[in-house]
Amino acid sequence: MRLANKVAVVLGASARGGTGWAIAEGLAREGARVVVGARRIEPLRTLAERIGGLAVACDASKDEQVAALAQAAVEAYGPIDIAVNSAGRPILGTIAAADPDRIRRSLAVDFFGNAWFVRHMAQAMSDGGSIVLISSSSSAQPVLPFFPYGCAKAATDCLVRYAAVEFGGRGIRVNSILPGPIKTELARQLFEAPGAEEVFAREIPLIRVGEPADFADAVLWLADRCYASGLNLPVSGGMQLMRAPRADEMPDPKAFDGRRPSEKGRAQA
Repeated sequence: MRLANKVAVVLGASARGGTGWAIAEGLAREGARVVVGARRIEPLRTLAERIGGLAVACDASKDEQVAALAQAAVEAYGPIDIAVNSAGRPILGTIAAADPDRIRRSLAVDFFGNAWFVRHMAQAMSDGGSIVLISSSSSAQPVLPFFPYGCAKAATDCLVRYAAVEFGGRGIRVNSILPGPIKTELARQLFEAPGAEEVFAREIPLIRVGEPADFADAVLWLADRCYASGLNLPVSGGMQLMRAPRADEMPDPKAFDGRRPSEKGRAQA
């Protein structure tokens, strides 16, 4: 097991079968001792029991709670070796229509939350550790109407580059992955209409939508001792070479109307 005796923290892991959940399982499978954090503590405890880890309630947008998550990991297992932030709030909206509160709510998790995460995990981390942030392909490849989310994630990609320089002297590698479409329960509304998945797949050279395990595999590579830092890595089956589907191409354009029921659940993941 390539991560035997490593200490890992995964924030945003309470959605069963979701990306953070799969990442935590993958790290544990490779031998890491894993601390999982999220706002929703009950499903998080289920995951911790499955992987033999520790569950800690944590709101990714709260600086003091992210600090407490790092401290809990150190107290339980020792200095952190791997830290992954999968928490996100995919708030939709257009520049013309997005109200200030909607933009602030997106920034609170998708940018500020990542800044707090990098700060506190690096402070609690062993030299030579790895920090991985889950960004989005919408940060580099506009997908209407993901304006608030995509811009917040673009700021996170810039944060990765600054952090890689700041903490590189300690051998700490800081990277992000940019997922394309992911088949999870929280993305159900995007894919539930007949033919919707095929619309996305047409713009992906590998001709399929991503699964949580695909992104867990990318995180495992970055978590191991790879020679990469300051990287915003597209993990989209090659969709970065194509384009994202437009709302008017979808069988159900309402899936892009900015009022997805999954928005609340993802924020708590």
